[in-house]
Amino acid sequence: MAVVYTLLVLLLAVFVAGFILLVMGAINFDFSNSEIPPGVNQPVKLRIIHIILISRAVVGKILENIGICSQVSFVRYMQGRKTLGVDPKLFIKDLWFEKVPVRIYQPKVPSASQRRGVMFFHGGGWVFGSLETHEKLCRSIARGSESVVVSVGYRLAPEHKYPAAYEDCLNATIHFMKNTEHYGVDPANVIVCGDGAGGNLAAAVSQTLAGRSDLPRLRAQILIYPALQALDFNLPSYQQNHGVPLLFRERATFYMLQYLNGNAANLEEVLEGSHIPIDIKLNYRKWVSPDNIPEKFKVRGYKPHVLLDCTTEVYETVKRFCEPNLCPLLAEDAIVHQLPESFILTCEYDVLRDDGLLYKKRLEDNGVRVTWYHLEDGFHGIINSFNSDWLSFSSGK
Repeated sequence: MAVVYTLLVLLLAVFVAGFILLVMGAINFDFSNSEIPPGVNQPVKLRIIHIILISRAVVGKILENIGICSQVSFVRYMQGRKTLGVDPKLFIKDLWFEKVPVRIYQPKVPSASQRRGVMFFHGGGWVFGSLETHEKLCRSIARGSESVVVSVGYRLAPEHKYPAAYEDCLNATIHFMKNTEHYGVDPANVIVCGDGAGGNLAAAVSQTLAGRSDLPRLRAQILIYPALQALDFNLPSYQQNHGVPLLFRERATFYMLQYLNGNAANLEEVLEGSHIPIDIKLNYRKWVSPDNIPEKFKVRGYKPHVLLDCTTEVYETVKRFCEPNLCPLLAEDAIVHQLPESFILTCEYDVLRDDGLLYKKRLEDNGVRVTWYHLEDGFHGIINSFNSDWLSFSSGK
């Protein structure tokens, strides 16, 4: 019996050691492909957050390989396992708007007039993120601005491909706009807001509602480092920040393909730019081009990219990238000029920086009032850590 026990202990020790080596090897590989720019404040904190995210992904992959659960399921579980208690300043309730789960945050303090309403769409690359991951942020927005915040738990990829997330956000927003009186909200003061993929969804919803005469006009859109196009992943910011945590260039492309098709079969073609025919690229070049990026954003290691053509087979799988509901930067001027007042946040060390810069120009060219805030030391995802105690960043706050 003692021999069996000793063998079991040894086997367990070998398994644990192998597990640790696998995790450390994956972390080391990811490290070799990552870069913390000198302009980032508190680089050690960013590196620690990066290690935590890599470790979570690696453990998830190991669990997937041994048949316990999928990597995506594990990461989602780890993201959403923290639950916050009662908030002394807010009424918080989970509801359903048109079969879409939402969480509503209403300030307890009485208001002499109708409140502002904020539809919030969380980030996470359309694959991750939930009502839980952005709970602290939504509570902070509701408390700080004394607004009624509606966080939308839209369906995620790859299980639910485009346009599922967009349709959920649109339907939830329309439902709220038709029922604002139930929540003490001014129907003329409803805002759509989101970060990353959520910024994409906010922009798409805003465009769809711009021409609706049966609903009040949206008061504003707030786009926090939004992903707005999939035609060119070789813009200056994608080149300069390709290996900067927390969103690598390859990962941004992967997420977009997951949302589109539920897989990343054409990842290499999209990365090199051989997924869209040249004639179509040239047609959109008036809106998606390095020429529209201010020169000061090109000085940090940018090289113009050669236009590549694509095969019919590849284009057929990704042609919906040309739909504005998926890539809002490609909307026609007739839609863009009807958009409400806008706020755009960009970060210098974010692959998505230029998506925001290009959209800012499009809005301004069409007479839309834009407030633009650029975090010179910011990186993708910095907002999420605004109140993470010792892992927070001043810019995020």
